[in-house]
Amino acid sequence: MVTTRFAPSPTGNLHLGHAFAALVAHRFSVAKGGRFLLRFEDIDHTRVRPQFYRQIEDDLYWLGLAWETPVWKQRDRLDSYHEALSRLKNLGVVYPCFCTRREIEQELAHLTRAPHGPEGPLYPGTCRNLTSDQIADLSLKSDPCWRLNARKAAQLVGSLSFHDLRHGRVTVEPTLLGDVILARKDIGTSYHLAVTVDDAAQDVTHVTRGEDLLPSTHLHRVLQHLLGLPEPDFLHHVLILDEHGQRLAKRHHSLSLATMREQGCSAKEILVRLERSL
Repeated sequence: MVTTRFAPSPTGNLHLGHAFAALVAHRFSVAKGGRFLLRFEDIDHTRVRPQFYRQIEDDLYWLGLAWETPVWKQRDRLDSYHEALSRLKNLGVVYPCFCTRREIEQELAHLTRAPHGPEGPLYPGTCRNLTSDQIADLSLKSDPCWRLNARKAAQLVGSLSFHDLRHGRVTVEPTLLGDVILARKDIGTSYHLAVTVDDAAQDVTHVTRGEDLLPSTHLHRVLQHLLGLPEPDFLHHVLILDEHGQRLAKRHHSLSLATMREQGCSAKEILVRLERSL
């Protein structure tokens, strides 16, 4: 059965871009007689605010969307992410990293040819080849985060691809995002690891999300292969932009659904506006 999901973070009000992402996922599942899920990506406890769980649900109800219950919260699934990380450790494709953000910036500044990805400079691999003695010594001073060894992962997965409903068959570049963090030291996981594990656990067949996340899909396919998880289809849809052609963010308070409701805008008006981009 076709299953889609909308997975917002309860860190602020939904805006038009979120509404469009939810609408794409909902319309796709309804058209196929499938399931539509709501999931809260709330692992980052430093940014989550309790009031936004209810606000998000209220906004989606107001738009006329319905979803299966119970709603999953990532904060309740940390054990699943830790288990997945342990499997990656056993494969030898992750390593502990003790670098601070400032140290990484300083290291990149000294490189004549710093590695770059689609979103800017990549981690330079400072901790990639630490010895066991060095790791033990550094562990006495601070807890590490855990990074993917993209080169080792690429060797293990070989040739990979994914199917996108807009872009067709896309060849995976395993090292596109470099040695990304898969488990932050403060929360024990990351968006990349958690979303990959959860999509498989909820039997999501079609991952619909903005085209800005297309580079992340290369990494997620690598993780799916390494963890033996099923491969969904993808739909990286267009983004809703502001008047300056920039991607919407939660700082765009004037375009939040809550503000538009307060100003007297109807759900029908918003749906008509969003459907022009479908």
